[in-house]
Amino acid sequence: MERVDDRFYRYIQYKTTSDENSGLTPSSPEQTVFFKVLLEELREMGLSQVCDHTEQGYITAELPANTDKAIPNIGFIAHIDTSPDASGENIKARTVLHTGGDILLNEEQNIVLSATEFPELNKYIGQNIIVTDGTTLLGADDKAGVAEILTAIEHLIAHPEIKHGTIRIAFTADEEIGCGVDHFDVHSFNAEWAYTMDGGEIGELEYENFNAAAATVTINGRNIHPGYAKDKMLNAISIAMEFAQALPSDEVPEKTEGREGFFHLNQMEGNVEKSELHYIIRDHDRATFEQRKQTMQNIASQLKQKYGDEVVNLALKDQYYNMLEKITPVMHVVDIAKQAMEDCGVQPKISPIRGGTDGARLSFEGLPCPNIFAGGHNFHGRFEYVPVPSMEAAVSVIIRICEIVANR
Repeated sequence: MERVDDRFYRYIQYKTTSDENSGLTPSSPEQTVFFKVLLEELREMGLSQVCDHTEQGYITAELPANTDKAIPNIGFIAHIDTSPDASGENIKARTVLHTGGDILLNEEQNIVLSATEFPELNKYIGQNIIVTDGTTLLGADDKAGVAEILTAIEHLIAHPEIKHGTIRIAFTADEEIGCGVDHFDVHSFNAEWAYTMDGGEIGELEYENFNAAAATVTINGRNIHPGYAKDKMLNAISIAMEFAQALPSDEVPEKTEGREGFFHLNQMEGNVEKSELHYIIRDHDRATFEQRKQTMQNIASQLKQKYGDEVVNLALKDQYYNMLEKITPVMHVVDIAKQAMEDCGVQPKISPIRGGTDGARLSFEGLPCPNIFAGGHNFHGRFEYVPVPSMEAAVSVIIRICEIVANR
């Protein structure tokens, strides 16, 4: 059997950065390449119902039940893409034994994983940790989840004495750009519930996430020679800044935590003639989420009155909603995961996700789908790392979930 960290090392050699501007599914050709690798691996493992839905952005497979007992079909899901926020190409990872303090990632460029800046690093003293060289992300989000699922499945195949029901598996593309399950067929997936292996540190168990929307503010200005611009120029950059400054200054990611929502300006571009602001809006509470969208609409209306209807345009698009309302009626799926963690010596850490997963959208499509830790830290950046024991624990939790469901 292949160790989970060895499998993870294999997977991160494939660049799978998603591309929100391509308009394609999958959004990048590299994801299609990696899907082919996984499809071959699924077939070589002897899984059944290996289905290539690459053009729809996902692939699926099945480990058949090894008992005649009536057991619910359950699923495990992970995404293959990595975030476009940092390079996912030519990842140079290595395993270090963490003995405390800082970890030098790149001597030549003096890049350090600082225990002062990232104090949670101190939880893993004495453990092997996989790190980057400080120039790319690592890819634990979510190739760690992919590796954990397949390592667990391989273990179940090798140990038929562990009784289990039908286990459904899915790997999705483009989760990082919010398109992971745009074309996912929940009915044909044929699972009563599932778990996304897409959480962070060991013990995370999440069934509450942000409500999410994207907002694009387009400012159409009027460019006039600055020497003759009085009462004629409409500076799109200045008006865009006026919009940004009208939002609450303390309701931003860097000043919020827990269940506090925010407005996040994550991209801007433009000139005097035309400028654009790109925001994401997040809040756990649905009513407050709607108020946040209304706040943006109110600011846009005020600027329209000041500068003209054609000058300011706001486009809002909901992305996903808080899965809590869909999980609450079926809390046994969370209880099973919680018990599995405890049985494996992992302390469950139940908290709301300050983000979203494919599982949030799937829950609203009829597939309840809480989120379980994959083990990584500092996702989407060059200081990303994953402790090897955390990945091993995730494998054990997957196996134990299958056992618990079979023995209910």
